[in-house]
Amino acid sequence: MKKQLIITGGSQGIGKAAIKKFMAEGWGVFNLSRQPCELEGVKNIQVDLLVAGWQDIVTRELLAQLPEKSQICLVHNAAMLLIDKVGSIDEKTFHNTLTLNVLVPSALNNLLLPKMAPLSSIIYIGSTLAEKAVPGCASYITSKHALLGLMRATCQDLAGQRIYTCCICPGVTDTTMLRQRCNNNEEVLQRLRELSSDNRFVEPSEIADVIWFSATNPVINGTIIHANLGQIES
Repeated sequence: MKKQLIITGGSQGIGKAAIKKFMAEGWGVFNLSRQPCELEGVKNIQVDLLVAGWQDIVTRELLAQLPEKSQICLVHNAAMLLIDKVGSIDEKTFHNTLTLNVLVPSALNNLLLPKMAPLSSIIYIGSTLAEKAVPGCASYITSKHALLGLMRATCQDLAGQRIYTCCICPGVTDTTMLRQRCNNNEEVLQRLRELSSDNRFVEPSEIADVIWFSATNPVINGTIIHANLGQIES
């Protein structure tokens, strides 16, 4: 059986770009998301990772299609980012953010690690906010800091199994979600572009290339990869 990419949130943005890259390299692809990825050849498993029972769907529709052991690249890409501040965080919102951004990756690790052969990889998609903070997105920042800790624990706990991990922290990336959150306000978008030394957004395909590199180079095990075009600090 060919090597397999298993990715969450692959219907658009970075996830879709990663799918396109891995398929071009001859890998099979499973996408776990609410909406399908329309690229031909993708095996879409429609699942809402915030709805109880999603593990049963993954077990039935994904694990049953995998052999006893195969080389797998598991990419934890799906995430939730909402506007909130310390002192007024809605409890349900905080719970959902932590669930999707941290608890779901941990649960997927539990499900898929028994299927992973040596040279498999677990790649966490973090954020520049995994190591710093800005005002106004407290639950997201908290979750991404926790995700970074999960990656580090993954490296230590899997030592000797030849299953590798890293956390890729993209800068401001040109996705539909970003533009929607900015209401396509060009003034706001330009301010965001100016956060990089290139005065432009990171392209999803550039992050996809970093994911591919990480999946095929065990030397990155346990590292944080900053992919932000040289972020300007203010």
